[in-house]
Amino acid sequence: MSLKRLERIRPVMQGYVDQKKIAGLSTMIARKGKVVHFEQVGQLDKELNKPMTEDAVFRIYSMTKPIICVALMTLYEQGKFQLTDPVAKFIPAFNDLKVLECDEKGEAKEVDLVRPPTIRSLLTHTSGLSYDFLEDFPVAELYRQAGILNNAESTLEELVHELSRLPLAFQPASNWHYSLGIDVAARLIEIISGQALEQFLKENIFDPLGMVDTGFSVDPEEQHRIAAMYGLPDLCSPKMTMSKLFDAWSSGFNERIDVSATYPASKSVAFARGGHGLFSTSWDYLRFSQMLLNEGELAGVRILARKTVNLMHTNYLQDDLLPYVIADPPAYGYGFGLGSRVLMNVAESEKPGSVGEFGWAGAAKTYYWVDPQEEIIGILMSQSMMQFEKPEADLQVLTYQALIA
Repeated sequence: MSLKRLERIRPVMQGYVDQKKIAGLSTMIARKGKVVHFEQVGQLDKELNKPMTEDAVFRIYSMTKPIICVALMTLYEQGKFQLTDPVAKFIPAFNDLKVLECDEKGEAKEVDLVRPPTIRSLLTHTSGLSYDFLEDFPVAELYRQAGILNNAESTLEELVHELSRLPLAFQPASNWHYSLGIDVAARLIEIISGQALEQFLKENIFDPLGMVDTGFSVDPEEQHRIAAMYGLPDLCSPKMTMSKLFDAWSSGFNERIDVSATYPASKSVAFARGGHGLFSTSWDYLRFSQMLLNEGELAGVRILARKTVNLMHTNYLQDDLLPYVIADPPAYGYGFGLGSRVLMNVAESEKPGSVGEFGWAGAAKTYYWVDPQEEIIGILMSQSMMQFEKPEADLQVLTYQALIA
């Protein structure tokens, strides 16, 4: 890669800071196992006038999901389950689920399941589960009333039990809808392994990969490294919806926000989640990403077999479920694997990349991608809650324009 061309990244990222859109950013690019770009712009904490640092710790929100999926698949490799297994095989309460559908008059009513949600459907967001803040289906209001997302004092077991009492948004496998499915997958890890989620991740993912700064809490003596959160109101706060967030963004809202009630940094016996909850750093997430690029292995330590990594990054969605949508615009050109997007058509995506590229993002503007064809890893970290700016799109363009050989 052209190091000279990679210098174009910094001024573009600095522009987001200068325009007061994002407080601080950290960007990292690796090619063929070597870091070729790692820079920071802006501030870790504006009020304390602390610059963004290389060792900054971030709440990675939904970038927790790929880690959970890898962890679950280590149990798959031990023969503990099949992707086609119904969730109820391990969580019997899922036998009693109903589906909340609207009739011709627009009135919601509960109907019986046509088919049960499977483990595959959890990982591909086709299970019928939902999120509090997504308003596409009437079940969202029931989620908000139950306080599903905003109670950090509940255990993972309690969260999943509460989910099992609520109806699904649609019949499993009939739709794609971003959801708490990975939280249920995380609970499966606990049930199948007999270990608490945090301990399982530590023993099977974090320690083997040398991810020393990743976990569901941050040691008190290291909390000064946590990047302050700015942006829109807390996504996990009670009664929050995507339309409210978009209205706040449209009005120019961009302030420091306190997310400690819903995403605590201090050690809590209860707080562990599958869909969000982890703290991490650019360096740690690089190690996780490099393991995936290496088809399951890093520095002589194997986490997954090559065929399992390939299985995870295969599209599982039939054509009538594409393109999938969380919030406009739809993810044109992408399919969805087991916990990650998968690029199928570069032209439809309208951005540079390669077929087979995969990755995901987090609500506070964290983002990563892995391009196996070009052996590229890109990581962007910030703490900008639900900002609808797109520095990650700029980073991808600026990365590939530096690829000259």
